[in-house]
Amino acid sequence: MTKNLDVNAMLVFARVVEESSFSAAARRLGQSKSAVSKQVAQLEDVVGARLLQRTTRRLALTDAGTAFYERCARIATEVEDAENAVSQLQTQPRGRLRVSGPLSFGIRYLGPVIADFLRIHEELHIELDLSDRRVDLLEEGFDVAVRIGRLGDSSLIARRLCPIKMHLVAAPTYLAKHGRPNHPSELVDHNCLQYTYSSAGPTWTFAMPDGPLAVATRGDLRSNNGDVVLAAVQAGLGIAMSPDFICGPSLHSGELVTLFDGYTETGSYLSAVYPHGRHLSTKVRLFIDALVAAFQDPPWLKCCSTADKPAPG
Repeated sequence: MTKNLDVNAMLVFARVVEESSFSAAARRLGQSKSAVSKQVAQLEDVVGARLLQRTTRRLALTDAGTAFYERCARIATEVEDAENAVSQLQTQPRGRLRVSGPLSFGIRYLGPVIADFLRIHEELHIELDLSDRRVDLLEEGFDVAVRIGRLGDSSLIARRLCPIKMHLVAAPTYLAKHGRPNHPSELVDHNCLQYTYSSAGPTWTFAMPDGPLAVATRGDLRSNNGDVVLAAVQAGLGIAMSPDFICGPSLHSGELVTLFDGYTETGSYLSAVYPHGRHLSTKVRLFIDALVAAFQDPPWLKCCSTADKPAPG
């Protein structure tokens, strides 16, 4: 007779994976380490496959364990939501919320939002991972990601938070030395500094009166971080495309100026994305509500200059 899966053992397994430790999972669950280890071993016996590779230093999921964990994590979320509904915990979520966000934006703007959120929801704890790489929410176990740019992954649900405006920026010292380009096509003769995670790569597109103009640029600096690129522009080393939340203060102070403002393409957004499911967990819903409230009037806009729109010629 086929053995039945024990839902409690599946929840224990999910906790072990999330904590990367039998001991830590046991403490969180209020069980002994031996009891937790026994339930995971029994689960492996039922499914007929090893789920975890155990060494003296770390735990690692096997391929079977990775696939099985995704289903256990979904069950854990459903159980958590059911418990919340029964115990009227919609306004006070509990447990862990894993959030991914861009590095520069996260340092500037996600930190204060999360601090305010945790002050309100004291029984919730957040793990924030900041990186400009695009994480796989399901594969890496994130509940929600804050992303910048155009979204194309239909397996995720996206909530737009606000537009992101790109500016072509340069320091007055650079323009004094190398000249100010009069038309976007002249950028091929300038040192154009690159953000490597840009979806367009080194090709910068401008919304000109007679249609889009794509300019293949090149320069002596490429970085996967927008602040590194901005520092080089501030030092007078070149020209760069920079989002308003990074370059805004420098434009406001006059340290940088914009070029072809009004012709840089729009359409980029700050969004919150999360995996598709029948029910949005309470903790994710409340966190997204907090993001909407924080960024419906973007705090960086007051720092952006209103540069004149030069006529291309």
